[in-house]
Amino acid sequence: MPNPLRVLIAAPFLRRIGFHAKRIGGQMDRHFFTSLLTAVIGFVAVAAIAVTLLEDDKRTFAGFGSSFYWSVTTVIGSGDASYVTSPGGYLIGWLLAFFGVAIVAAMTGAVVGFVIDYLLKEGQGMGAAGYTDHIVVCGWNETARDLIEELKGDEFTTEVVVLHDVERNPAGDGVYFVRGDITSTADLERCGIAEAHAAIVFPADRSNEADMRSILAVMAIESIAPKVRTVVEANNPMHVDHFRRADADEILVTSRLASRLLARSALYPGLSELVTDIVSGGEGSELYRVALPADYVGLSVDELSAKLRGEHRATLLAVTRDGHSMTNPAADFRLQAGDDAVVVAEGLGTLRPLELQHG
Repeated sequence: MPNPLRVLIAAPFLRRIGFHAKRIGGQMDRHFFTSLLTAVIGFVAVAAIAVTLLEDDKRTFAGFGSSFYWSVTTVIGSGDASYVTSPGGYLIGWLLAFFGVAIVAAMTGAVVGFVIDYLLKEGQGMGAAGYTDHIVVCGWNETARDLIEELKGDEFTTEVVVLHDVERNPAGDGVYFVRGDITSTADLERCGIAEAHAAIVFPADRSNEADMRSILAVMAIESIAPKVRTVVEANNPMHVDHFRRADADEILVTSRLASRLLARSALYPGLSELVTDIVSGGEGSELYRVALPADYVGLSVDELSAKLRGEHRATLLAVTRDGHSMTNPAADFRLQAGDDAVVVAEGLGTLRPLELQHG
């Protein structure tokens, strides 16, 4: 059972507050606040000494302790007015009460200022996501917009953070926005890249220069979070090797994929609609990569296909072993421990999505 305190500390909202508190704290003049605190303590101590000397029944060491306690409680607004009886004591009590009002006003102003700063920075994309096990979308284009809609409708829901250098959140409600540079390690850290599930990098336009920035973004991600899975949309097929050298896990050349799908659809009508339905979150069945139960080890392809269909209403497309997908295994194929499956199904049901590891 998870520790409630750890769950509370890990809450994204509290982590964001902590980020802003640390940021504001780094901008403050600590010497000023140290001097102010020293002055407050000194004023209260002097007031306690004065009351101890002015009140006849309190001129003892224990009386000084009581007077100091009374001075502190008077400053915070809960002191006992009957504690002093001399004119001097009354005067000190009024000064302490007035001083306390000033302190409360200063504290209230500081809290209000922090809240306003928090809201302004969050609205401008200058905050920190605070999520864990989320997806970071680096860059923005029409493909990224469609991806956000797809993720919102997926059964395996996860938080999404968009990193892009614009004034307003391009993804709309439900997606956390960080304004910044996709190649900046500081901005990537504000996205929580080290604790992310995956990062998806999009080129800003269809130019070769956009691919170069995407490569730099992958390198920045790898320098901070080498275990995070990186998926990249590439413009130019000639840049795929560069992305691989940058250690991107998956590279998708959308123009090549679209042209090949169009070619197959021209030869075999209806394929484009079928593929679109499979990979989308709309009506009908969808594509999943799932972990397989331990008792499936040793099954043949036909037995595995029958079990998936009978127990999960899922149609087997491929089996993946050691990072290689086998779409049509040989007749003597047997499932091994660690193998996973790519299936088409209406939903995950009792299956669970595969927890992919980097590389």
